[in-house]
Amino acid sequence: MNDFLDDLAADLDRFEHVPDDVLLDIVTRDGRCMWLYSIGEEPDWSGDDRTDRDLAARVCAGCPVQRQCLELELRTAGLATHGVWGALSDEDRKALFPRWLIRRKTNGGER
Repeated sequence: MNDFLDDLAADLDRFEHVPDDVLLDIVTRDGRCMWLYSIGEEPDWSGDDRTDRDLAARVCAGCPVQRQCLELELRTAGLATHGVWGALSDEDRKALFPRWLIRRKTNGGER
């Protein structure tokens, strides 16, 4: 899992200089979850965290903007993240966040 998270953090470097508002526009316009809501096909949330996380991960599967969504969530929520974003659970994003943050500081980013 560590190699996967390191590779994922490196992959997100390509979005380092994309402004937050641009990422938000991309995710809102092209995100599979946003499309489902726009056509009235809201997932059938159960209220059970594990079941809902599995459902959210299935919604994310094949989404064309998973990485942009993940980048945006890391920027805006950081360790306070909750739910499924960018096809990762909050536990996985919390494990990814320090690696992502170190890369940003090493690359001279402000985040």
